[in-house]
Amino acid sequence: MPELKHAVNATGLADILERVLDKGIVIAGDIKIQIADIDLLTIKIRLMVASVDKAIEMGINWWQEDPYLSTGAKTSEQTRLLGEINQRIEKLESINR
Repeated sequence: MPELKHAVNATGLADILERVLDKGIVIAGDIKIQIADIDLLTIKIRLMVASVDKAIEMGINWWQEDPYLSTGAKTSEQTRLLGEINQRIEKLESINR
């Protein structure tokens, strides 16, 4: 019987995870360190858990433009940098002529 109970718990957890990913959940909080009403450190923490489809539906797609997370963004960044390098080379060549 313990195995059946474990399977039911796993199914319940899977259902909860599916709902969270489908609807999304946001956790927000701030950590502030002060001495004598002087802010020494403020950390703002924002955590959102959702499926990729739900995030895109809400207009959140920052990972698509992050060169460390997206090959498309990496290619775009490399193309931009290559363009800048070519402009610098053209400037140098025009100076040396």
